[in-house]
Amino acid sequence: MSHPGPTLVLASASPRRHALLAELGLAFLVDPAEVDETARPGESPLTYVRRLARAKADLVAQRHVDGLVLAADTTVALDGNILGKPLDAGEAMAMLSALAGRTHRVYTALATAGRHRAEEAVETEVTFARAPPEALAWYAASGEPLDKAGAYALQGKGGFLVERIRGSHSAVIGLPLVETLALLRAGGVALPWEAR
Repeated sequence: MSHPGPTLVLASASPRRHALLAELGLAFLVDPAEVDETARPGESPLTYVRRLARAKADLVAQRHVDGLVLAADTTVALDGNILGKPLDAGEAMAMLSALAGRTHRVYTALATAGRHRAEEAVETEVTFARAPPEALAWYAASGEPLDKAGAYALQGKGGFLVERIRGSHSAVIGLPLVETLALLRAGGVALPWEAR
């Protein structure tokens, strides 16, 4: 008799992460982690996302001892400075204006906990087009940027801002799929194309 592997638990409320896993045909539970996402003084963007992904995974693993918990965190950095989620349209406009016509980095970290403990991080370069101020203002006022690191969603209306991506497209959305599947497989999760 085959063993289905551990129950996969996604420690995230992100609809983008839910959709990416669901599109692959993976079965999973959703149990979001509430952690303090304040960056520490002098913390690099990479250290920041690694710390948050680990904290989320470990917190949710306490509630799912027999499962494999997957957590992720994504941030945008310009000139080494973390650009979090804007509080309002004005802050979104300031971030978008700073990013316009420039290349920034998106860092996404993954962590698993429970049945298997591992970590991975991905860095992707994203270049914004030189969008006119009125286009940035329209997007800032749309509401879409308000719960997005760096004030944009690649998979939404914000895709028009992006001229070029060097690295993982899915990592910019919030879940680098190549690395995610490798971690899940290492943790004993049966991938959709594997007969167990």
